Amino acid sequence: MFSSKGTVNGIGNKGRSIHHFTGSREMTDRTWRYSVVMTMVSLAWLLPVIATATPFPRDLQPISVVGLEDSLLYPSFQGLMSHNNSERLGLDYQRMIRIQHMLYIAARDHVFVVNLTASVDRIIPQQILTWRSTDVSMCALRGRNSDECYNYIKVLVPHNDETLFACGTNALNPACRNYRLSSLEQVGQELSGQARCPFESRQSNVGVFAGGHFYSATVADFQASDAVIYRSLGEEGRPFLRTVRYDSKWLREPHFLHAVEYGNYVYFFFSEIAVEHTAAGKVVYSRVARVCKNDDGGSRRVLHRHWTSFLKARLICSVPGDTFFYFDVLQSVTNVLLINQRPTVVGVFTTQTNSIPGSAVCGFYLDDIEQVFNGKFKEQKNSDSMWTSVPEEHVPKPRPGSCAGEGSASSFSSSVHFPDSVLTFIKTHPLMDESVPSVNSQPLITNTTSRYKLTQIVVDTAAGPHKNRTVVFLGSEDGRVLKVLTSIQGNSSHGSRLLEDIDVFNPTQCSGERRVLGLELDKEHHALYVAFSSCIIRVPLSRCTRHATCKSRCLYTHDPYCIWLQTGRCADVAPGFMAGFEQDIDGDQSHLFDTCTVTGEETGYKHPMDLGQGERD
Repeated sequence: MFSSKGTVNGIGNKGRSIHHFTGSREMTDRTWRYSVVMTMVSLAWLLPVIATATPFPRDLQPISVVGLEDSLLYPSFQGLMSHNNSERLGLDYQRMIRIQHMLYIAARDHVFVVNLTASVDRIIPQQILTWRSTDVSMCALRGRNSDECYNYIKVLVPHNDETLFACGTNALNPACRNYRLSSLEQVGQELSGQARCPFESRQSNVGVFAGGHFYSATVADFQASDAVIYRSLGEEGRPFLRTVRYDSKWLREPHFLHAVEYGNYVYFFFSEIAVEHTAAGKVVYSRVARVCKNDDGGSRRVLHRHWTSFLKARLICSVPGDTFFYFDVLQSVTNVLLINQRPTVVGVFTTQTNSIPGSAVCGFYLDDIEQVFNGKFKEQKNSDSMWTSVPEEHVPKPRPGSCAGEGSASSFSSSVHFPDSVLTFIKTHPLMDESVPSVNSQPLITNTTSRYKLTQIVVDTAAGPHKNRTVVFLGSEDGRVLKVLTSIQGNSSHGSRLLEDIDVFNPTQCSGERRVLGLELDKEHHALYVAFSSCIIRVPLSRCTRHATCKSRCLYTHDPYCIWLQTGRCADVAPGFMAGFEQDIDGDQSHLFDTCTVTGEETGYKHPMDLGQGERD
């Protein structure tokens, strides 16, 4: 319950104490202790409000709620029900990627290829790649759950314009293959998947091709004790590189989430047990790590065939004030977006697992990330010492973590020529002292009153007919998608609106967990694909036509995907539509809501003024 900084469930109470609790004489010790805990939990919610100069941000209330009756009508896909154990295991979704107008869905033993143009009414795979394991008997001898003795496709990334790279768990014996994008025909020989793909379906991994090489982050052994960030394949002569084995300063029980190539670097986003948190108990921090694409490893004396450029820093997503409320656990992060004309990534974060449930969305400028990587290093001189910053005079030259041929290392043609002092320093100092602040030093969106946390994010930075609006779609643990209009222009992140709260999970066609595992945006066909373990559901980006001929309701949606046509109807935005319509994205049309009556076309829609007082609260 308490951290080393005097917090209750991660909420600061610096300079305060919880006064004693007085109960009746009849109260038992057990009841008394329970009451103390519950009182402290209640006070914990109030602490941010008390401690900060401004009130703790309130959760956004939905302009409209889309009920289950609507999602029952949305197209869904459950995989091949004739496949062995599909009825029990479902689709076993692992990941999905969109390449032009095709959606590739990686699952158990299969990759399904869906033509997005032809999937408006029904999701039917145009092609199916079947890749089953031949090592099932050996898998059964390893003592793991028999459900792991399939081939879960965990890696699915474009290798080049013509080839798709796929890796599967292969019944606890990971393997990789290349396939032609056009025909799904295998190209070349099967490769080992070790350090490129995890051994089990629930182990995390990411992978991306950059500069012809494959960068992966996963576990490299059957016991899942050797977490690794690894570079392989690519041009001959360039060595395979990895992180240092079993060194908690490099990686400590990481959960890998995403990897992106940008400029001279590949960035990895993950959460891990914080090695610098020296208090009792394990605390999770979110990280961004960076490696140089031209890294050749160290000398034969130090860091041979290991990264010489690996640096990592903490990502801070918190509500500011005299004390801070932290959302420490990264759940999902976008590719690089352009926000305020600056390269940015946006992620969804949650509180610690043993804390009060809460979620937030924070953005991070890449130049802020780089500024931290160019700042001070953090060190712990011995196992009993506190972590402190390294004095600048103790940092060797060229600057550790630099790319050969650039900046202070411009005189070095390769990292193998770096001085041993530089290589030794970076081996023991991969962690930066400063943390990366979020855009405007505050969350774009918070969600703290629901007991269900947010799990996935996808962002449209060019929404609406003028392509000048930002809409964030957020998946949750309870099968919902929140659609939020947000503004992060200039120095303000205020003005966000929860346009729709959509109940997506369809219990008649999906089974098992309701947790949203993936989101994929298909703007060209006005759709969002929502992935659960057992199914994929295609959700329209908006439900404008439900407002029919009611102009006030159409405008009150504040939805950039909705327009009021001069012909007198509410419609979805069509590509290239630039004139002959009205919108009221920023205004307040609430005074007009009662000028129309609800029609049959609005089934499933709940306007806030149609809700009872209890529902509105």
